[in-house]
Amino acid sequence: MKKLLLLVFFTILFIRCSSTKNISSNSFSNSEIALISNAEASKPMRVYKITNKSDSLLLRTKSSYIKPNPDNENQQRFIKRLFTTVRDSMSLGVGIAAPQVGILKNIIWVQRFDRENFPFEVYLNPRIIEYSNKKQTVKEGCLSIPNRSDTLNTRYFTIKIEYDTQNNEHKTETVDGFTSVIFQHEIDHLNGILYLDHLEKEMKESKDRNK
Repeated sequence: MKKLLLLVFFTILFIRCSSTKNISSNSFSNSEIALISNAEASKPMRVYKITNKSDSLLLRTKSSYIKPNPDNENQQRFIKRLFTTVRDSMSLGVGIAAPQVGILKNIIWVQRFDRENFPFEVYLNPRIIEYSNKKQTVKEGCLSIPNRSDTLNTRYFTIKIEYDTQNNEHKTETVDGFTSVIFQHEIDHLNGILYLDHLEKEMKESKDRNK
């Protein structure tokens, strides 16, 4: 009887832990909801900067999966506010990732310079699954790295990505040129990586070659 009770106890504990894990990976935390709901959807959010210690720590943290749900009010409100932020006159970026406003979820907006009228589009859980051998040289800046831009030589010219839409459709797509750089930059943010990391690696490799 004692063994049976222990078995039931651990089974319940396992189910509760699994359930909690799924909830945390698919939804926003209380602190994230507070950030999302502290203003209307038409109001931009504060962009986190590496010049702020606590901001920098969050920017270096990997984001998590978000289950697409068009009926989730917090999710839709956040997507709208993230877009408002990237188009705000104080930002005016060509892309933005959720961690740049303090939300550790896999959501990005990207301006599609490879499409007519250069529209902005939102992507949930984007991931690069293929890289070309060809690379390109581009000048990059970042909303989270104020008053600075640098030239990188290691961005891939063509990438293949997979992602979810807001309506929970899973898609794959091949992107090249400057638009692929925006995707690489924003997906890096979801993994706690900044373009300065690539620049530092380039400089180290160049120094090693010249020894």
